[in-house]
Amino acid sequence: MTEDVKLKYKVFIILISGIGYQIKVIVLRKKQSYNTAVVSVVTTMSQTIKIALLISARFQDIESEKEYVLGLRRGGKMLEALREKALRLPLKPGVYIMLDENREVIYVGKAKKLKNRVSSYFRGSHDAKTTAMVSKVADFDVIIANSEFEALVLENSLIKRHKPYYNILLKDDKGYPFVRLDLNEEYPAFSMVNKLENDGARYFGPFGGRNLTREVISALCKTFKLPTCSRKFPRDIGKGRPCLNFHMGACDAYCRGEPGAEEYRRNINEAVMVLEGKTAELCERLEQEMVQAAEELKFELAAEKRDKLKAIQRLETKQRVVSARSADSDVVGFVRGETKSCFVVLHYIGGSLLDKDVEIIENPMEEDGEAVSSLLRQYYSIRGVYPKNIYLPCETEDNSLLEQLFSEEAGRSVHVSTPQKGEKKRLVETANLNAREELNRITSKEEKVLKTLKWLKEALGLENYPERIEAYDISNTGSSEIVSSMTVFEGLKPLKKAYRKFKIKGTETADDYYSMSETLSRRFERYLKGDEKFDTLPDIILIDGGAAHANTAKKVLEEKGIDIPVFGMVKDERHRTRALVTPDGKEIGISASPAVFSFIGRIQEETHRFAISYHRQLRSSALRGSELDRIPSVGEKRKAQLLKHFKSIKAIRSASLEELCEVVPKNVAASVYDYYHRDEVEENESNNGNS
Repeated sequence: MTEDVKLKYKVFIILISGIGYQIKVIVLRKKQSYNTAVVSVVTTMSQTIKIALLISARFQDIESEKEYVLGLRRGGKMLEALREKALRLPLKPGVYIMLDENREVIYVGKAKKLKNRVSSYFRGSHDAKTTAMVSKVADFDVIIANSEFEALVLENSLIKRHKPYYNILLKDDKGYPFVRLDLNEEYPAFSMVNKLENDGARYFGPFGGRNLTREVISALCKTFKLPTCSRKFPRDIGKGRPCLNFHMGACDAYCRGEPGAEEYRRNINEAVMVLEGKTAELCERLEQEMVQAAEELKFELAAEKRDKLKAIQRLETKQRVVSARSADSDVVGFVRGETKSCFVVLHYIGGSLLDKDVEIIENPMEEDGEAVSSLLRQYYSIRGVYPKNIYLPCETEDNSLLEQLFSEEAGRSVHVSTPQKGEKKRLVETANLNAREELNRITSKEEKVLKTLKWLKEALGLENYPERIEAYDISNTGSSEIVSSMTVFEGLKPLKKAYRKFKIKGTETADDYYSMSETLSRRFERYLKGDEKFDTLPDIILIDGGAAHANTAKKVLEEKGIDIPVFGMVKDERHRTRALVTPDGKEIGISASPAVFSFIGRIQEETHRFAISYHRQLRSSALRGSELDRIPSVGEKRKAQLLKHFKSIKAIRSASLEELCEVVPKNVAASVYDYYHRDEVEENESNNGNS
């Protein structure tokens, strides 16, 4: 086969596979030649083959072929081919996997009837998110299951493995917390962890939530007067004074060395008994020890036992929480907003609300019932602990399947239901109310940001929202240490890691226009050279100054071939930004929008503050070195040695002659010492003359 024929064959195969036909499989299995293959399919694929033959000579590599296939997809032929492929699927339960042009998994779903469900994606209209997903589908795979339950388990496993972009996903870092205690350490301490590890330590839990777990650890440490500070024992014993907890009676201050490791271990063991649910046994033992100490006239010891007993009895109200493996009931809330949704799980024990988990997610493609089912499976697979009852806010097709799945994983019965009336219905309404409030709280902030950026976009005549803003200011005192600052705002928040400061080098006079020109030239030269510290361009640039300053900035950008809108920040008599001005002098008032007025004012103040702080820093350094510069025999080298050793001018001034001699030669040390102590020297000389 010639190279040309091979190339045509390769293109043909790419086209065939790309649009969902499986003719290539037939060709390969029958070992037909290229020409025979063309003849065999010409009746059904005449147009495709014509295209392949026409463009094959123009293809030089795989990338070119890929581009063509992408073009075919954009033309709508791919959708038709995928629909035909879906219509050939069986009416059986299973899992479908949507793939993009790189064979990456972008969505995983399950279906009772694969044919009906998968084909629905490639016909009719959909919401924006589903439409976006379908537009990226190049192919799909299916796995036929023996039952709906098997499909449910398989879907969950595939989502966990691939984390597809268009699937509704929870974060994996919010597992039920455990209390960890490593008894192999000399001074073991309680800590909160998310997962069990095979490290020889003891784990207690899991508990209902992170806040609850922190409260449990805090209560145990307070009850048994265990340290909660960051000190490590025995390493830090004797280092520093006892902290405030000791003086408040909340800690026995093991950092003193007394009491020792034996007493510490005794208290840890008693705390472990509480975690194990052996509070009654512990109280009984402490009561006996208290009585015995009183009989032996050891009243201080008896008082200590009494106080500990009372503290443990107060802790007994939390004992049920501490010793419980999970909540009795979990109540689920789910609310869908315009762009985001909120998923809430309330944990109840004995009718009392213990804790809640909240997750804000992008609106899913799935209907509410499907979304809740998927979220629940992810939620409990992450946590690994199941309550007795789970109450849902809406009906799902998977209620019975979820019951079966969760019961098998928990090793006991787990009931999943959607309450229709009564107290359980009110609990679900409470969960939905919590979800609505959380969603409103989050979206109100986003709406504020969006409203402000929208106003700027319309007022400034921008094509897009100005999500990233850079602002510049110059600071100088005459010709002394001319500096400039660059601040960055993303959304409405300062991005301080992106702040940059510049020391103006090209002039010794206070020329703000030149200084701004040099600043922007250096900033965008760094961008053009690929400097990662300057690799992101802003949507707009704000200059502290009027039209002339903005025009200076615009000229620099034009020289660099960069097109970014520039505006000056015009101040009022109170030095507040009252308007934005274009390089040609057109003012744009901002007082009509209080949010925008406040935002631009904050940018101006922050940019000015950053410039001033850098200027003061440099002036301080200059002043600090000026005294040493006036001392005979002290050059740059000696000045650096002195400052490195003594850290400050004040320390140099206070140093003795012997201390100075340890750093610099004797003649230099003598000059420095005489300079700072010349008054003393003159006074001594005067006294000697008088005598």
